[in-house]
Amino acid sequence: MSGTTASPGVLREDLRLHEASSDPDGSPAWVIEDPVMNRFYRIGWLEFECLLRWGDPAPDIAAAISRDTPLDPDASQVEDFQRFLAQHSLLRPDGEMLARLLSQARQPGSWKRWQWWLHHYLFFRIPLLRPQYALQRLAGVLAPLFRPWAVWATLASIVTGLLLVARQWEVFVSTLVESVSPAGLLGFLLALSCAKALHELAHALVATHYGVRVAHMGIAFLVLWPMLYTDTGESWKLKKRRQRLAVVAAGMTTELALAGLATLVWSIADPGPTRSAAFYLATTGWTLSLALNASPFMRFDGYFILSDLLDLPNLHERSGALARAALRRTLFGWNEPDREYFPPWPRRALIGFAFATWIYRLGVFLAIAAVVYYFFFKVLGIFLFLVEITWFIARPIWSELRVWCKRWQETPAQRRRTWLFALFLLVILALIPWRSDIHGPGLVHPLLQQRVFAPFPAQIGVVRSPGAVLAGEELVLLYSQDLHDQERQTQAGITALGERLSGIEAVEGALDQRNATRERLGEQLARGQSVDDELIRLSIRAEFNGRWLDVDPLAGSGSWLGTLKPIGVLIDPAVWVVDAYVGQADIERIEVGAAARFFPEHQNVALAGRIVEVDPVRTQRLPHAMLTIRHGGPIATVAGGNELQPIDSRYRVRVRLDEPPQNWRELRGSVSLTGKSESLAYAFVVKALAVLIRESGF
Repeated sequence: MSGTTASPGVLREDLRLHEASSDPDGSPAWVIEDPVMNRFYRIGWLEFECLLRWGDPAPDIAAAISRDTPLDPDASQVEDFQRFLAQHSLLRPDGEMLARLLSQARQPGSWKRWQWWLHHYLFFRIPLLRPQYALQRLAGVLAPLFRPWAVWATLASIVTGLLLVARQWEVFVSTLVESVSPAGLLGFLLALSCAKALHELAHALVATHYGVRVAHMGIAFLVLWPMLYTDTGESWKLKKRRQRLAVVAAGMTTELALAGLATLVWSIADPGPTRSAAFYLATTGWTLSLALNASPFMRFDGYFILSDLLDLPNLHERSGALARAALRRTLFGWNEPDREYFPPWPRRALIGFAFATWIYRLGVFLAIAAVVYYFFFKVLGIFLFLVEITWFIARPIWSELRVWCKRWQETPAQRRRTWLFALFLLVILALIPWRSDIHGPGLVHPLLQQRVFAPFPAQIGVVRSPGAVLAGEELVLLYSQDLHDQERQTQAGITALGERLSGIEAVEGALDQRNATRERLGEQLARGQSVDDELIRLSIRAEFNGRWLDVDPLAGSGSWLGTLKPIGVLIDPAVWVVDAYVGQADIERIEVGAAARFFPEHQNVALAGRIVEVDPVRTQRLPHAMLTIRHGGPIATVAGGNELQPIDSRYRVRVRLDEPPQNWRELRGSVSLTGKSESLAYAFVVKALAVLIRESGF
């Protein structure tokens, strides 16, 4: 298109031009206002000079600017600006463009096309209010809040509230834990709605205070998630950066002020509805403002605040362009100039910011995809999941890969050979079956162990001292006064019935009485045998040769014991095993007899052993509670009644250690098992198919 003498097009008559604050290099800047679309475009000195001479061919405009100003553009720069104006519909449509627009307008049912639904599913707005008149009246009423004394009073209240909460921190945390309930979630939702309404109202009021028109307010839907929005696009008319920054930061500062004041109210209020409401407002305000709104990696308040502080509009796009150019130069050695000049240090900072933004957004979009998958029913969830992954992740990556493929020939020959060799090496590494180690959490314990508990509430008579024990020796002798009383009563009953039976044996005609007495005597004998069995249980003996350990120091003679508190444990110190729990995808690669190593938690040692047993079915209930997350372990379990049931499919693998651990104690740790070798590609295919099969049930 360079060298053409065609006219650059005619500007729309309804466009408005506003002077803006200077660029970071001191050059003047302006803003083009599109009143129809309510959009604003910031332009620099060169673009302003082009507008002054608009209507002539691009070479003539470039020559006139070079002659009349210190700038020295070429025709291609003018043509780039022309394409920018045409792309954003800032030029009056000519015959061809007008015909195309009319043709599109005549096509009925644009909403019937899948592109329309895809775009409006991802993001759409519903304007609800045109609040300019009401905002002007409200801004007048609330004018005292814009004065310095109000700001300082609010800051003092926030600091006071935080100091008071610090003195009650444990109560605050316990209240948060107790609030995780249906009623608590409703309270958080109401507090969130209130905070967000005040957030958007603050944007509108500050904009109105500085004379900026608020076109409309309403609800926006981001991936079907509703959120309030305020159109403050005209804030670019403000020449002072401080004023623009105040408009942008108004929502977040209002939320933080609300959270701080609610914190103060919670600290001084008595238990009741007021304190509960203040708690919900405080927690939602602090967490959402600091964790979400303050993030500069998404287009929320934090992004616009940072953009204003740096005076870099379109920060994401400009830093992303620098990062892509740097990436292409680094990877392929292309002659890829930066789209705009920045000094070395800001340039490196912007490139780093772009990479951080990409990584952050990747995590956010993956999380959103997972949420929409689990939130909707299976068929719609899968479709929306694929839309999220394709639109937000795969599409940008594919666009960049297309550029790489298209410009591959620009890569120097030596670097092309290096990349091809690296690609070949990656393929080989993915196909070679070298991956063998399997890792999982585990717990080491003696193969034989006897935990001693009281069979029923009783008093301690004698407890054996810790040490070596032979099978059959007494470990604990308990005493139960109730059982001894029952024994005496039963024995007395047996004696009395026996004497009575002897006295009526010689009485004629007393057959029925003798039979009844014999039956009662049999009942007493059975009861006596039951009492004797219970008395035998009071003497707890060793089931095998071993060592008697971990005797309760409070288990003294005469003290009472319940059935849940252990008295001690008898172990066989010669044989120790590890119960390891591995995932379903790895169980097929484990063989009995393979080598294994156990790494105790917080210890720099490794205990060697061999696999002796592999369970054929998944574990339904963990026998070791200390492996669950609730007790500091790594395995997530089902909440509710069966708190020892793993959420994921876990299979137990038993490893016999070559040597016992130090101190003969149960230890939590991780296990490294030697399994059958497999390639990374095979492992990926197996796991992908497993997920596909698992999620294919409707």
